[in-house]
Amino acid sequence: MASLPSVVVGNTLKLENEFKKNSVTPLPFEKKNHSPINSDKALEPLNLEFREALSLIKEGSEKVESASYVPLLQECIKKKSVSEAEAIHGHIIKMGIHEDLFLMTFLVNVYAKCGMMGSARKVFDNLPKRNVVTWTSLMSGYVQNSQPDVAINVFQEMLEAGGFPTNYTLGVAFNACSLLGHFELGKQIHAYVVKYEIGDDTSIGNALCSLYSKSHNLDSAVKAFRMIAHKNVISWTAAVSACGDNGDSAMGLSLFVDMLCADVEPNEFTFTSVLSLCCIMQALKIGSQIHSLSIKLGYGSNLRVTNSIMYLYLKNGWIIEAKKLFDGMETVSLVTWNAMIAGLAQMMDLGEDGISAHSSGFEALNTFLRLHHSGMKPDLFTFSSVLSICSSLVALEQGEQIHAQVIKSGFLSDVVVGTALVSMYNKCGSIDRASKAFVEMSTRTLISWTSMITAFAQHGYSKQALQLFEDMRFVGVRPNKVTFVGVLSACSHAGLVKEALTYFDMMKKEYKIKPVMDHYACLIDMFVRLGRVDEAFDFVKKMDFEPNEFIWSLLIAGCRSHGKLELGFYAAEQLLSLNPKNSEAYFLLLNMYLSAERWKDVSRVRKLMKDEKIGKLKDWSWISIRDKVHSFRTGDQLNPPYENIDIFLSDLHDKASTMGFELHTSLELKNEEDDEATFPIGRHSEKLAVAFGLLNTPSAAPVRVIKSISMCRDCHSFMKFISQLTSRKIIIRDSKRLHKFVNGHCSCGDFGSLV
Repeated sequence: MASLPSVVVGNTLKLENEFKKNSVTPLPFEKKNHSPINSDKALEPLNLEFREALSLIKEGSEKVESASYVPLLQECIKKKSVSEAEAIHGHIIKMGIHEDLFLMTFLVNVYAKCGMMGSARKVFDNLPKRNVVTWTSLMSGYVQNSQPDVAINVFQEMLEAGGFPTNYTLGVAFNACSLLGHFELGKQIHAYVVKYEIGDDTSIGNALCSLYSKSHNLDSAVKAFRMIAHKNVISWTAAVSACGDNGDSAMGLSLFVDMLCADVEPNEFTFTSVLSLCCIMQALKIGSQIHSLSIKLGYGSNLRVTNSIMYLYLKNGWIIEAKKLFDGMETVSLVTWNAMIAGLAQMMDLGEDGISAHSSGFEALNTFLRLHHSGMKPDLFTFSSVLSICSSLVALEQGEQIHAQVIKSGFLSDVVVGTALVSMYNKCGSIDRASKAFVEMSTRTLISWTSMITAFAQHGYSKQALQLFEDMRFVGVRPNKVTFVGVLSACSHAGLVKEALTYFDMMKKEYKIKPVMDHYACLIDMFVRLGRVDEAFDFVKKMDFEPNEFIWSLLIAGCRSHGKLELGFYAAEQLLSLNPKNSEAYFLLLNMYLSAERWKDVSRVRKLMKDEKIGKLKDWSWISIRDKVHSFRTGDQLNPPYENIDIFLSDLHDKASTMGFELHTSLELKNEEDDEATFPIGRHSEKLAVAFGLLNTPSAAPVRVIKSISMCRDCHSFMKFISQLTSRKIIIRDSKRLHKFVNGHCSCGDFGSLV
């Protein structure tokens, strides 16, 4: 239904005079003066237990006043008992009072509340006459049972039958429009509200506020709210939620303060809405005050409110406070578990360094383990969150265990979980298992296809990535800009210039996708790998926006590797101008000037570093073995159980040297202000972590390491030799990309050797 029927559009709808004056907030029922049953009669349901009264009604043949059925029908609603409602309905028909409009309207409401809209409609259709309450009861039932389209049809029938909607009827119609997204129809109904000057009614104003909020028209939503003459807690909550849903959290918090000043007490939905705004704004101080208020008003043990507060604390790094809330909860729902896991996962992004991020990740995995032991079953949101955590931790063993639980729980067919599995195996360096997880997916979305294409590209399987892209197009899935990043990355790895430019043109002309920074980065990366540095700089000039740090880093690496020093110095200076606090960029530029023996520039950069208070590079690497995290820092003094690493690493260096590996000196971790000795490149953090992994994992197991900064060219070269010497897969994820070393080759296409 796209518009109101002609009977309405033709302005034939006339509202009763008292309609403007009398607001109907609860669902109204026409009440009659029913005389009570004599107290000496055996059948008096009002004074009997429900079962006994129901039994008497089923067995008795004596006529009962219609009002006596109401308490029984109310009990049916409480118990959601369809069979008992049907028994009472049968007795009503048997007694011949099935034409009583009040009673039958109530029965429509009973069937609707029990989810039996078919029965509700039958009762409605068999009524000899109907009033607005009857129509509204049926409409409300359809809305409550997730059939808003049918509710709109009923509304249309009522208007065409000459019915006059009440304020409550219009509120139900607005809610149906909101659920369906029929905002134009909602505006048409709003026109009648304006015409009859009833916009100040509470139920209508609340419904209008919700309608305009869902149509992303915040101004109209707030205007509808302000029109309400008597604002209740639902009115305020709708307005606060509208602000949050439409990106104006500050206004939402301001309205919440106004609500308190108006002496309106918030309910649990108000608290969850306003706490959500605090999360968005990271307004921890205000959030903690709202927490205190919620306790004062008796919501301290409310599950919804506690979940919201806990998530706020987690998002702002108050882990201890969040844990106290979590551990002190009497009832823990799956939503609570999911919030705790997701909050800890988010802490990984907020961690000050890699170690704290890693710690938060493993704490999230331990929380998932507690959930499993509690006997509560995870859902697809739990699995997708925890698989994402395994991806960030490069925790393949834990990921495999969760994969087994996914299969056992029956969520393997879910496309969200399937895509999370593909991503997890990819980021853990297992492209074969990622491919297997993709093939086993029963249905695939664009995100699924894009994840697998990107995975192939990152692992250097360019041919497979491009073939999968063509397969995706063949089955009718339309690529987006992220898909083309994966495609162009695959071309970059393989040096397929012609194909890359063809796909770039296809993206712009066939799919009308405007190139973004990542697309240009892939093409620049390709030219740099091929030594065509000038063409890479030409592409930079063609961009519609200024290059970001990653693109300048690519250009620096290319210039440094291919002897374009002046261009390299220019790119490095541009990088520093973008991020004056980037310690890695300072040390890279310093090394370049040192290599070129440009001592004035060396002094200038060192002075800049001193002025910006740039210290040593925070070079950390960590490895997880049997659920325990082992962290290493460049130059660490190794104590038990790590004392054998130096000897083992020295032996590996000697063996690699016989195969042609040369160790170059580097000053990149040295700061002339430091009194400490400069540690040789042979003890960079990833070497220590890899050596420890080789010593403490089974001989056939891959070694997986995470590094806080990018690998230097010497370490990259060393890892290639070690993978060949030990016949082990070595997977290192640094700050720039994934490196998978197998038999002397790296998945990055040896781009790491340019850095």
